[in-house]
Amino acid sequence: MTTISLRKGNTRLPPEVNRVLYVRNLPFNITSEEMYDIFGKFGAIRQIRIGCNKDTKGTAFVVYEDIYDAKNAVDHLSGFNVANRYLIVLYYQHAKMSKKFDQKKNEEDIVKLQEKYGVSAKDK
Repeated sequence: MTTISLRKGNTRLPPEVNRVLYVRNLPFNITSEEMYDIFGKFGAIRQIRIGCNKDTKGTAFVVYEDIYDAKNAVDHLSGFNVANRYLIVLYYQHAKMSKKFDQKKNEEDIVKLQEKYGVSAKDK
């Protein structure tokens, strides 16, 4: 009798799957110990970074050692209830994250140019 391994070497994962997870909708007072308790059930964790300033509060990055553990965590923890908040667990996508920061920078540049040339959005 043979057992079937859940981690087949030739199993193809979707391209967005990676070891880094982006977690949203966390309770603001969650501790790193609680994060390790929740996410550690799915495999070895390399790092957890919890957002601490006003823009990043309620978010965290969780980095797993193994990509299959990260996939398992996303599959099981999306919608998981923590302190009456439902977690949003996504794969980190660098292109999407950097796009947000580029957008903010562009908006700041526009405001600076408007100030420099004495133009406002109302003048259009």
